[in-house]
Amino acid sequence: MMLKLYHGRTSVCSVKARLALAEKGVEWESQLLTLQGDQFDPIYVKLNPGAVVPTLVHDGRSIIESTVIMHYVDDAFPGPSLMPEDAASRAKVHLTTKLMDEYVHNSCTALTFATANRSRFQNMKPGELEADLARSPSRARAEAKRQAAAHGLDAPLMVDALRNHETLLDQIDAAMEEGPYIAGSSYSLADVAAIPYVWRLEKLRLSRMWDKRPGVAAWLDHVRQRPSYTAAVENWVTQADLDRYSSFHPDPWPKASAILYGR
Repeated sequence: MMLKLYHGRTSVCSVKARLALAEKGVEWESQLLTLQGDQFDPIYVKLNPGAVVPTLVHDGRSIIESTVIMHYVDDAFPGPSLMPEDAASRAKVHLTTKLMDEYVHNSCTALTFATANRSRFQNMKPGELEADLARSPSRARAEAKRQAAAHGLDAPLMVDALRNHETLLDQIDAAMEEGPYIAGSSYSLADVAAIPYVWRLEKLRLSRMWDKRPGVAAWLDHVRQRPSYTAAVENWVTQADLDRYSSFHPDPWPKASAILYGR
């Protein structure tokens, strides 16, 4: 069997794929992308026309889109199922992944562009940013980059970006009243889908968003104790990555707090 994952170290969608693979105990070959332009290489674009990560290649077949990949991994390989047995809990999984795909993912991209990644855009020479944006197959993603580079957290789209993350945090907090995981008593693809985005909020120094949501902190502590978290998240993050997240200025919390709570 040939199983290769094209992925990025801190890419939230790559984390989703790695978590699913780790939970299933599947061995795979790593092909890291820097995401500094190598995602536009024609050879890679042939595998993934969207020029994004991750891409899973299984016996010559290319599987794209992280939500599809994690379901594929669960379906294709033996090991504990990552989907609950009962229909109601399975519906919770689908609602969680739908929230990620339709709202939270683009919001996460916007927040990251406006904070940790903003200095890279600001340091580009005139014309370089537009050239970079022109390469993106997604016009919406390009516009988010443009606004974030110009205005940071003052960009108009940041209001919805923060509120969409609050919706996710509210759902996790409420779910903890019924079980230790998002879809109930067992770890599932709902947790796989949500972990990278809460992890990213924490790295962007926005963890105070769950100060009044104790269920989120309890859930995060719980999922971090699983071996898959170490294998899929911690083992791939470098000190340079941590430094990039910890050193950007200004501190995003005062602005985020003002947007969310008017203070």
